[in-house]
Amino acid sequence: MSNGTPPGAIPHGTSPPNTARSFRQSLFAMLGLSSVVMMVAIDQTVVGTALPTIVAELKGFNLYAWVATAYLLASVITVPIFGRLGDWFGRKPLIVIAIVVFTAASVLCGAAHSMQALVLFRALQGIGGGMLVGTCFASIPDLFPDPVVRLRWQVLFSSAFGVANAVGPSLGGFLSEHYGWRSAFLVNLPVGVLSLYLTARHLPNIRHQLRGKLSPDWRGALLIAAGLGALQLLVESLAQQTLKVSTIAFGVVALSAGALLVREELRAADPILPPALLRERAIIALLALSMLMGLAMFALLFYVPLLLQGGMGLNADRAGVMVTPLVLCITVGTIANTRVVTRLRKPNVLLYVGFALLGVACWGVAAERMETGHALMAALTAGGVGIGLVMPNLTVFAQQVAGKRQLGIATAMIQSARMVGGMIGTAVIGTIVHVLYRQRVAEVLQGHGIDTDAPWVAPAAHSPQVLLTSRDVATFIRDAHAAGFDGDALIAAARVALVQAIDHALLAVSAAMVLACLAVSLVPLIRVQRLGREVASVAVSE
Repeated sequence: MSNGTPPGAIPHGTSPPNTARSFRQSLFAMLGLSSVVMMVAIDQTVVGTALPTIVAELKGFNLYAWVATAYLLASVITVPIFGRLGDWFGRKPLIVIAIVVFTAASVLCGAAHSMQALVLFRALQGIGGGMLVGTCFASIPDLFPDPVVRLRWQVLFSSAFGVANAVGPSLGGFLSEHYGWRSAFLVNLPVGVLSLYLTARHLPNIRHQLRGKLSPDWRGALLIAAGLGALQLLVESLAQQTLKVSTIAFGVVALSAGALLVREELRAADPILPPALLRERAIIALLALSMLMGLAMFALLFYVPLLLQGGMGLNADRAGVMVTPLVLCITVGTIANTRVVTRLRKPNVLLYVGFALLGVACWGVAAERMETGHALMAALTAGGVGIGLVMPNLTVFAQQVAGKRQLGIATAMIQSARMVGGMIGTAVIGTIVHVLYRQRVAEVLQGHGIDTDAPWVAPAAHSPQVLLTSRDVATFIRDAHAAGFDGDALIAAARVALVQAIDHALLAVSAAMVLACLAVSLVPLIRVQRLGREVASVAVSE
């Protein structure tokens, strides 16, 4: 090591994993971690609600999905790398650096003047977010090795997540509507400063006694980035419905990166995807389930606001209020899960319930009609509870299967899998929405004898971006009237086309949740058993 500390020793100023801490020390350490989670959660929920407004101003609907996926792609490759580095060097210094990166990137996002620049700064923000996710979630079992005690303290973690989720959508809509979408990113600045103070001052730097030489798997990370990036571009190119050389090239790059990744992970000293861990049936099943959960979560977070603002014509403020039940009830589900998971003989049943609720949520949103919002909010409530039942259990189960020595990388892999599911899912849904919207609008225009390539109609024919602001809608209606057509009727038809396109995409996600329920049967029975007042054991049954 650079400081000359012998391998396996614990340097001065750090704490061994099992050091007893007072209640006050534990409380302030958890407040530091909770503030970090609050910052990341606020960012996700605020940006999701503000995204239609962002796209409307920067004029880049073709990059709608990339605002989310650039963040997720960067996070995917940094989560496992820094999860592993945290096992070696302690998580506190990495968390401090990540807060600085995340906060600075948020400011840059707020200053972006083009969609391309925003996507780039979101990728930088994703690096910071990936570092935070890879280290914060793994810090909790460091602080509280006992799983029952850990679940109790996670209530504070979940409460912070809940506060952020409760205010995030409404805050994003309010800020976008009254102060501009840039303020939705700048809100991270005060939260980042608070997080930096709490973690730097109160979070202990716990280091594990690991021996040997650390060799981060940077080649593996780059191959993952190349493969997932090419896969994202491949999915988006399919929206053009024509076979191009670039489409074939993206497919070749994705397959080649996947093949090279397998070879790299078998040879790497510290692989980003440990082959030994991937031989565990339970880990494979949990990773697949995490991807499916990410698919549903990000589909709801990023496309329900588009449905509300573009399809239903609501302003960002009102859309934020309607999305609030989704993110608020994630905390409700998490707290409920914490209360019951240690009392169940078969905790795996919570995964069945959670994925079933997610399936019902996606189906319910797709079945909702534009005349009322009550059924939609009820569906989003079910989705939030479902995520709250699934997300913590996937992490805890993976941690117990992996054991202490691979706790950090197992936690990171679960978080990364959720992001991969969200990234691929967002891209696929974006492609479905784009294709179905254009097809439906083309049918309507042809029925009215309108050329889809006419200058006044082309923007609405090829993209729903025109539906996202009242100014653009008014301009389209005026141009349509000047051309001798009923602009109001055409806008109404375009809104219906967007709603139907998103409905079909969400129905596909609902079907994926049925597959998730079937996949839960592949997870071995994992029991969290109470052996005494403060003693617990975890049993994994094949």
